Amino acid sequence: MRVHEEFSRYASQYAAHNVIQAKVAGKLAEDTKDKPRKILDLGCGNGTLFSYIDWEIETFTGVDFSESMLSHHHQGSNITLMLGDFNDSVLFEKLSLMTFDRIYSASALQWADDLESVFKSISALNSSVSLAIFTSGTFKTLYETAGLSAILKSSDEVIESASRHLSAEYEIVRYVLEFDSVREMFRYIKRSGVSAGRRILDFTQTKRLMESYPLNYLEFEVVFITS
Repeated sequence: MRVHEEFSRYASQYAAHNVIQAKVAGKLAEDTKDKPRKILDLGCGNGTLFSYIDWEIETFTGVDFSESMLSHHHQGSNITLMLGDFNDSVLFEKLSLMTFDRIYSASALQWADDLESVFKSISALNSSVSLAIFTSGTFKTLYETAGLSAILKSSDEVIESASRHLSAEYEIVRYVLEFDSVREMFRYIKRSGVSAGRRILDFTQTKRLMESYPLNYLEFEVVFITS
């Protein structure tokens, strides 16, 4: 298992707010050496991962539970978009009827209701995998400053769970995203989707946290799982 860190600077002029998610999707594509022709993307969103695929493919199947996100995904004769939830075993029953060279998931599986069950279902599809899962190391100092428990699994928990079902290599990447102001930082948290829309603090708590947060950056930690 490898561990490395990357530093980035957030700029408010970015049209989108998924700075780190885009980096994660780009790394998944860049690290792919076998150039798979039949691809499944679990939690495909609006197509961030697809935009990084720079090789010829035969089929691309994207799954997301948000119809709105799917409506913004790339379209094409070789692209199949499915409205579905990876927490639903019925979805995997449908996917088992299809063949994939590689299964991707970028920045989505951390929200699984039962992550180990999802790993088991992915394993049953008998495909290579390229998965990226955010861990409790994400917003670590923010949670500690606020006196809150992290809502995501630790990297150890993710790797232990995956290892029971997948024969894979694991890499932990820690990202740092710097901001010009704490207010800009909290605006990013609200708009980026990293917190999955979960409101964890009320107005008074948020104001207190903005005054006491000791850093000018946010931390992110992602486990990359590749087979």
